[in-house]
Amino acid sequence: MRKSREDTAESRRRILKEASRLYREKGFDGVSVADIMQAAGMTHGGFYRHFPSKEALIAEAMAEAFTDRTAPLTPQGDVSGTGLIRGYIEMYLSQSHLDRPGMGCPIASVGSEAGHVGGSVSEVFNTGIQRVVEGIAAALGGPREEHRAEAVRLLATLVGAVVISRAVGTGSGLRAEVLDAVRKDTEIARLL
Repeated sequence: MRKSREDTAESRRRILKEASRLYREKGFDGVSVADIMQAAGMTHGGFYRHFPSKEALIAEAMAEAFTDRTAPLTPQGDVSGTGLIRGYIEMYLSQSHLDRPGMGCPIASVGSEAGHVGGSVSEVFNTGIQRVVEGIAAALGGPREEHRAEAVRLLATLVGAVVISRAVGTGSGLRAEVLDAVRKDTEIARLL
């Protein structure tokens, strides 16, 4: 029996969702196509009906991850401006984000790997990071050069804090020290 277009689209969506999560949890080289297909409840043989290559899957999965992670920077009802930034900072530095990389920011989880994959994956990261910077800059007051510079600085600081905190692990006092230092940074504290 042939699958309907809806079934095919749903299967593709499940593959992307699981790939996005698994790549952020284990890295691009730490996950096989078979792992992803198994997590999606499908057989390895069906992969190439949906994607031409693993690189194509990585690119699409990371594009989806960036879409998910830029949503908190979209004005919602009465929340805009510094309220959005405050929420973004709190979410980014939260215990949940630190402990669940598969649901978190792709920059902090696999950003360092994107350049090694190259091609379309690097393009997705470039576009995704630009969107995050633009979202932060817009919340800070618009596209002016100083807002963009502040957005780049804030994003780099947050990503660095999460990368270091994950690297040292939960048992290290350095983890709390890094997070506290970032929260107390005078420029970031102004936004909190």
